[in-house]
Formats: sequence, structure tokens, C-alpha cells
Amino acid sequence: MAPTVLITGASQGIGKATALLFAKNGYDLVLASRRVEPLTVAAQEVQALGQKVLAVPCDVKDPQQVANLVNKALAEFGSIDVLVNNAGIYSSGTVEDFSLEDWHQTIDTNLWGYIHTIHALLPAMIARGSGTIVNLVSIAGKVPVSYLVPYSTSKFAVAGLTESMHSELKPKGIHVCGIYPSVIRSSLLERAIFRGKDEEDATARRKQLEQVVSVPVVEKPEDVAKAVWDAVKNQRAEILVGSASVSKAAYGLMPGFMQWVFRQGFKQKT
Repeated sequence: MAPTVLITGASQGIGKATALLFAKNGYDLVLASRRVEPLTVAAQEVQALGQKVLAVPCDVKDPQQVANLVNKALAEFGSIDVLVNNAGIYSSGTVEDFSLEDWHQTIDTNLWGYIHTIHALLPAMIARGSGTIVNLVSIAGKVPVSYLVPYSTSKFAVAGLTESMHSELKPKGIHVCGIYPSVIRSSLLERAIFRGKDEEDATARRKQLEQVVSVPVVEKPEDVAKAVWDAVKNQRAEILVGSASVSKAAYGLMPGFMQWVFRQGFKQKT
């Protein structure tokens, strides 16, 4: 019987790249995403690799939808060996210009979305005495980044969630690990929040990120997928992907200077 992996945010970007890599390595898959059409396409690509796949439309912000996702997954495959929490939203802007709705959208997706899947699936893993939970975090969960305050808040929370669960669940046979990429050349722009002093400022922030992700040296979704596979295969507690390790090291040595660099890099109008 093939091992199984459940991936959220699986219709594109990091989630889809991870799904294809696990399928190539003999895993059956449960794919979840809010958008039905790209989710269907991703499922077809997995099937073309010869693996079983269950695609379930799901908004991870809704605990009932997540419970339905997990129930369907367990009914189909009997057990889930690996959970990859990947669904997320990026938010950039001046902290005073984010609405409470922006804050909730960011934290409800990036943090509560992970909590919902863990809460729904963890009892089955504990009952079996085995399982792996992979949380996609971000370098913004290790290094505070100006003008990404709601996003960085959510990712610092996910980092704490990951590390504390790793400590508690290891004796129960559950491995928990965190993946920390920097900016990735992916589809994050499609669901990002940009806020500023005015519409021109917000638009400039979007264009800035578009320029960053178009740089050839920026890591790709496949790079993050390889890190997820490494974490699962080799039971790694955390992996910093590519340039993220440089950012963390530089911040550790020169926190004040790096804060200045991030302020200069992300600010628009003053």
C-alpha cells in the first residue's frame, strides 16, 4: 500500500510542485485548494504519474470544510502519513493602513488554516503512533520584516506552533518540521494583499514584488518542494531554503543593519 500525503494550497505554486514530487516518489495524494479548476488540473497531472489522487475543494479558514476534507481523505485512504500545510496569503503595506479584515484574512489563512488541519488530522496520527506534519513557514517567521507586519506576525506564530509541536509530539511518534523559504517565484501575487497611503502606493508595492519574483536567481516552487521531501525523508526539524539561510545569518550578526535594509527595501511613500 502506497503512503499518503495531504497538501493544502495544492493547485499551483509550491503546493503543486510538492504534489508532483511526492507522486514521483510513490505517494498517493489528497489535494486541497479553494479554486476548483486549477485543483482539477493538478489532480490530473498527479494521475498521469500513476498515483491515486483525491481532490477536495476547501477553504482552510473554515474548520467545517477542513473537517470534511480530512474525513474524506481518511475514508478514501484509511490513513494519512504526511500533512503538508501550505495554503497561505501574502500581505504587504504600512501597518496603519491594514484593515482588521486584512489582518483576519492573513492570520485566519496562514495560522488558523494550519491549526484547523492539524486539529482535524492529529488524533488519527496519534492513534497510529506515526505521522509527519510539515508547515510551510517563511523567513519572515525568523526575521522581522518591515511593511509585512500581518504576514510576519502570522509566520512567527506558525514558527512557534511548529517548534512547540515538534517538541511535544516527537515522543508520540509524530514528526513536525518547518520549511522556511524566502521570496519564491510563484503565484503568490494572485492572492496577495497590498495596502499603502493611497492606491498609487499600493500599486507600487505590487509592482515591486513582481520585479523581485522575476529575478532569475529567486528560488522556484520546485526548490521548496525538494526541501519538503528532504524534511519528510530525513526527518529534519527545519530547513531554510536557499537565500533564507543568508538572511537569517545576516540578521543574527547585524540585526539593526538588516532592519534598516528591510525598511529601505520595502517602504514606498513616507
